Amino acid sequence: MGVRQTRTPDIAQIAAACGFDALYLDMEHSPLSIETVSAICVASAGLGIAPLVRPPGHGADWIGRILDGGAQGLIVPHVNTAAEAEALVRAARFPPLGRRSVMGAGPGVRYRALPLGEINAALNANTTLVCMIETPEGVANAEAIAAVPGVDVLLIGSNDLCTEMGIPGQLRHPDLRAAYERVAAGCAKHGKLLGVGGIRGDAELQRDLIGLGARFLIAGNDVGYLMGAARADVATLRKLIGG
Repeated sequence: MGVRQTRTPDIAQIAAACGFDALYLDMEHSPLSIETVSAICVASAGLGIAPLVRPPGHGADWIGRILDGGAQGLIVPHVNTAAEAEALVRAARFPPLGRRSVMGAGPGVRYRALPLGEINAALNANTTLVCMIETPEGVANAEAIAAVPGVDVLLIGSNDLCTEMGIPGQLRHPDLRAAYERVAAGCAKHGKLLGVGGIRGDAELQRDLIGLGARFLIAGNDVGYLMGAARADVATLRKLIGG
Protein backbone atom coordinates (compact mmCIF):
# COMPACT_ATOMS: atom_id res chain seq x y z
CA MET A 1 0.00 0.00 0.00
CA GLY A 2 1.43 3.33 -1.03
CA VAL A 3 1.56 6.24 1.42
CA ARG A 4 1.80 9.83 0.21
CA GLN A 5 -0.46 11.97 2.37
CA THR A 6 -1.21 10.00 5.55
CA ARG A 7 0.67 11.47 8.50
CA THR A 8 0.04 9.15 11.45
CA PRO A 9 1.16 5.59 12.31
CA ASP A 10 -2.49 4.48 12.25
CA ILE A 11 -2.01 3.79 8.54
CA ALA A 12 0.05 0.74 9.52
CA GLN A 13 -2.88 -0.74 11.44
CA ILE A 14 -5.20 0.03 8.53
CA ALA A 15 -2.84 -1.70 6.11
CA ALA A 16 -2.62 -4.72 8.41
CA ALA A 17 -6.40 -4.91 8.71
CA CYS A 18 -6.67 -4.86 4.91
CA GLY A 19 -4.10 -7.63 4.43
CA PHE A 20 -1.21 -5.76 2.81
CA ASP A 21 2.30 -7.22 2.90
CA ALA A 22 4.12 -3.89 2.89
CA LEU A 23 3.82 -0.13 3.12
CA TYR A 24 5.51 1.94 0.41
CA LEU A 25 6.24 5.38 1.85
CA ASP A 26 6.92 7.83 -0.96
CA MET A 27 9.27 10.69 -0.09
CA GLU A 28 9.93 11.50 -3.76
CA HIS A 29 6.40 12.62 -4.61
CA SER A 30 5.12 13.82 -1.24
CA PRO A 31 5.99 16.22 1.59
CA LEU A 32 6.39 13.39 4.13
CA SER A 33 9.05 14.26 6.71
CA ILE A 34 11.74 11.92 7.98
CA GLU A 35 10.09 11.96 11.44
CA THR A 36 6.73 10.91 10.02
CA VAL A 37 8.30 8.22 7.88
CA SER A 38 10.23 6.79 10.83
CA ALA A 39 7.14 6.67 13.06
CA ILE A 40 5.14 4.84 10.39
CA CYS A 41 8.04 2.46 9.67
CA VAL A 42 8.34 1.47 13.33
CA ALA A 43 4.58 0.92 13.64
CA SER A 44 4.49 -1.08 10.43
CA ALA A 45 7.39 -3.36 11.36
CA GLY A 46 5.78 -4.02 14.74
CA LEU A 47 2.73 -5.37 12.92
CA GLY A 48 4.71 -7.61 10.60
CA ILE A 49 4.28 -5.38 7.55
CA ALA A 50 7.49 -4.48 5.72
CA PRO A 51 8.09 -0.70 5.66
CA LEU A 52 9.67 0.29 2.34
CA VAL A 53 10.65 3.89 1.60
CA ARG A 54 11.29 5.73 -1.64
CA PRO A 55 13.89 8.40 -0.81
CA PRO A 56 13.85 11.75 -2.63
CA GLY A 57 17.20 10.97 -4.25
CA HIS A 58 20.36 8.89 -4.13
CA GLY A 59 22.13 10.73 -1.32
CA ALA A 60 23.83 8.52 1.26
CA ASP A 61 22.68 10.94 3.96
CA TRP A 62 19.02 10.31 3.14
CA ILE A 63 19.52 6.58 2.79
CA GLY A 64 21.31 6.23 6.12
CA ARG A 65 18.72 8.23 8.05
CA ILE A 66 15.80 6.39 6.47
CA LEU A 67 17.27 2.98 7.31
CA ASP A 68 18.31 4.06 10.81
CA GLY A 69 14.72 5.24 11.29
CA GLY A 70 13.32 1.74 10.83
CA ALA A 71 12.81 1.19 7.10
CA GLN A 72 13.34 -2.39 6.00
CA GLY A 73 13.85 -1.51 2.37
CA LEU A 74 14.56 1.26 -0.12
CA ILE A 75 12.84 1.82 -3.45
CA VAL A 76 15.34 4.13 -5.11
CA PRO A 77 14.15 6.17 -8.11
CA HIS A 78 15.95 6.76 -11.41
CA VAL A 79 18.78 4.23 -11.23
CA ASN A 80 20.42 4.40 -14.66
CA THR A 81 23.79 2.66 -14.38
CA ALA A 82 25.59 -0.11 -12.55
CA ALA A 83 27.84 2.54 -10.99
CA GLU A 84 24.81 4.24 -9.46
CA ALA A 85 23.56 0.89 -8.16
CA GLU A 86 26.97 0.17 -6.64
CA ALA A 87 26.91 3.54 -4.86
CA LEU A 88 23.48 2.71 -3.44
CA VAL A 89 24.75 -0.63 -2.15
CA ARG A 90 27.64 1.15 -0.44
CA ALA A 91 25.18 3.50 1.27
CA ALA A 92 22.64 0.84 2.26
CA ARG A 93 24.81 -2.11 3.30
CA PHE A 94 27.37 -2.63 6.02
CA PRO A 95 30.73 -4.21 5.13
CA PRO A 96 31.69 -6.32 3.32
CA LEU A 97 29.16 -5.29 0.66
CA GLY A 98 28.88 -1.63 1.59
CA ARG A 99 30.06 1.18 3.81
CA ARG A 100 26.91 2.16 5.67
CA SER A 101 27.67 4.10 8.83
CA VAL A 102 27.06 2.09 12.00
CA MET A 103 24.29 3.26 14.32
CA GLY A 104 24.18 0.26 16.65
CA ALA A 105 20.93 -0.74 18.35
CA GLY A 106 17.89 0.96 16.87
CA PRO A 107 14.41 0.29 15.46
CA GLY A 108 15.74 -2.28 12.99
CA VAL A 109 16.62 -4.66 15.84
CA ARG A 110 13.98 -3.30 18.24
CA TYR A 111 16.69 -1.71 20.38
CA ARG A 112 17.92 -5.07 21.63
CA ALA A 113 21.38 -5.17 23.20
CA LEU A 114 23.14 -7.40 20.67
CA PRO A 115 26.78 -7.68 19.64
CA LEU A 116 27.52 -5.17 16.90
CA GLY A 117 28.42 -7.89 14.43
CA GLU A 118 25.00 -9.49 14.92
CA ILE A 119 23.25 -6.14 14.49
CA ASN A 120 25.05 -5.37 11.25
CA ALA A 121 24.45 -8.86 9.86
CA ALA A 122 20.76 -8.76 10.78
CA LEU A 123 20.23 -5.35 9.20
CA ASN A 124 22.07 -6.38 6.04
CA ALA A 125 19.88 -9.48 5.77
CA ASN A 126 16.65 -7.61 6.46
CA THR A 127 17.22 -4.65 4.14
CA THR A 128 15.78 -4.90 0.63
CA LEU A 129 17.32 -2.70 -2.06
CA VAL A 130 15.04 -1.96 -5.00
CA CYS A 131 16.44 -0.08 -8.00
CA MET A 132 13.83 1.68 -10.11
CA ILE A 133 14.30 1.53 -13.89
CA GLU A 134 12.62 4.63 -15.30
CA THR A 135 14.60 5.72 -18.36
CA PRO A 136 15.81 4.19 -21.64
CA GLU A 137 19.33 4.41 -20.21
CA GLY A 138 18.26 2.35 -17.22
CA VAL A 139 16.66 -0.24 -19.50
CA ALA A 140 19.83 -0.47 -21.60
CA ASN A 141 21.86 -1.05 -18.43
CA ALA A 142 19.33 -3.29 -16.68
CA GLU A 143 21.42 -6.45 -16.94
CA ALA A 144 24.48 -4.69 -15.51
CA ILE A 145 22.40 -3.21 -12.69
CA ALA A 146 20.93 -6.64 -11.91
CA ALA A 147 24.45 -8.06 -11.73
CA VAL A 148 25.45 -5.76 -8.86
CA PRO A 149 25.78 -7.70 -5.57
CA GLY A 150 23.48 -6.24 -2.93
CA VAL A 151 20.71 -5.24 -5.35
CA ASP A 152 17.57 -7.32 -4.76
CA VAL A 153 14.87 -6.02 -7.12
CA LEU A 154 14.63 -4.09 -10.38
CA LEU A 155 11.34 -2.19 -10.41
CA ILE A 156 10.14 -0.73 -13.69
CA GLY A 157 8.48 2.65 -13.17
CA SER A 158 6.12 2.44 -16.12
CA ASN A 159 4.83 6.01 -16.08
CA ASP A 160 8.22 7.71 -15.94
CA LEU A 161 9.64 5.24 -18.44
CA CYS A 162 6.95 5.66 -21.08
CA THR A 163 7.15 9.44 -20.62
CA GLU A 164 10.93 9.37 -21.13
CA MET A 165 10.37 7.22 -24.22
CA GLY A 166 8.02 9.80 -25.73
CA ILE A 167 4.93 7.62 -25.38
CA PRO A 168 3.32 8.95 -22.17
CA GLY A 169 0.41 6.87 -20.93
CA GLN A 170 0.76 4.26 -23.69
CA LEU A 171 1.22 1.25 -21.44
CA ARG A 172 0.47 -1.18 -24.27
CA HIS A 173 3.01 0.31 -26.67
CA PRO A 174 5.33 -2.31 -28.22
CA ASP A 175 8.43 -0.28 -27.30
CA LEU A 176 7.42 -0.36 -23.64
CA ARG A 177 6.75 -4.07 -23.91
CA ALA A 178 10.25 -4.57 -25.31
CA ALA A 179 11.63 -2.63 -22.32
CA TYR A 180 9.71 -4.87 -19.90
CA GLU A 181 11.17 -7.94 -21.61
CA ARG A 182 14.72 -6.60 -21.56
CA VAL A 183 14.61 -5.81 -17.84
CA ALA A 184 12.96 -9.17 -17.12
CA ALA A 185 15.75 -10.97 -18.95
CA GLY A 186 18.40 -9.17 -16.91
CA CYS A 187 16.65 -10.09 -13.67
CA ALA A 188 16.29 -13.73 -14.69
CA LYS A 189 19.96 -13.99 -15.68
CA HIS A 190 21.21 -12.70 -12.32
CA GLY A 191 18.56 -14.14 -10.00
CA LYS A 192 16.98 -10.81 -9.07
CA LEU A 193 13.28 -10.09 -8.60
CA LEU A 194 11.39 -8.17 -11.28
CA GLY A 195 8.94 -5.50 -10.16
CA VAL A 196 6.51 -3.35 -12.12
CA GLY A 197 4.76 -0.17 -11.00
CA GLY A 198 2.39 2.31 -12.58
CA ILE A 199 0.01 -0.28 -14.05
CA ARG A 200 -2.35 -0.81 -11.12
CA GLY A 201 -5.34 0.21 -13.23
CA ASP A 202 -4.76 -2.57 -15.79
CA ALA A 203 -5.25 -5.98 -14.18
CA GLU A 204 -4.82 -7.78 -17.51
CA LEU A 205 -1.42 -6.15 -18.07
CA GLN A 206 -0.41 -7.01 -14.50
CA ARG A 207 -1.34 -10.64 -15.12
CA ASP A 208 0.66 -10.62 -18.35
CA LEU A 209 3.74 -9.25 -16.60
CA ILE A 210 3.44 -11.80 -13.81
CA GLY A 211 3.76 -14.34 -16.61
CA LEU A 212 6.92 -12.50 -17.69
CA GLY A 213 8.33 -13.03 -14.20
CA ALA A 214 7.16 -10.02 -12.18
CA ARG A 215 6.81 -10.86 -8.49
CA PHE A 216 7.06 -7.40 -6.91
CA LEU A 217 3.81 -5.57 -7.65
CA ILE A 218 2.82 -2.09 -6.50
CA ALA A 219 -0.69 -1.69 -5.08
CA GLY A 220 -2.67 1.55 -4.91
CA ASN A 221 -1.98 4.40 -2.49
CA ASP A 222 -3.78 6.23 0.27
CA VAL A 223 -4.87 9.12 -1.97
CA GLY A 224 -6.26 6.83 -4.66
CA TYR A 225 -8.10 4.62 -2.19
CA LEU A 226 -9.66 7.58 -0.38
CA MET A 227 -10.71 9.37 -3.55
CA GLY A 228 -12.04 6.21 -5.17
CA ALA A 229 -14.21 5.34 -2.17
CA ALA A 230 -15.31 8.95 -1.73
CA ARG A 231 -16.34 9.33 -5.38
CA ALA A 232 -18.31 6.08 -5.24
CA ASP A 233 -20.11 7.17 -2.07
CA VAL A 234 -20.96 10.60 -3.47
CA ALA A 235 -22.33 8.98 -6.63
CA THR A 236 -24.48 6.61 -4.56
CA LEU A 237 -25.85 9.41 -2.36
CA ARG A 238 -26.64 11.65 -5.34
CA LYS A 239 -28.43 8.77 -7.02
CA LEU A 240 -30.50 8.19 -3.87
CA ILE A 241 -31.65 11.81 -3.73
CA GLY A 242 -32.08 12.07 -7.48
CA GLY A 243 -29.26 14.61 -7.90
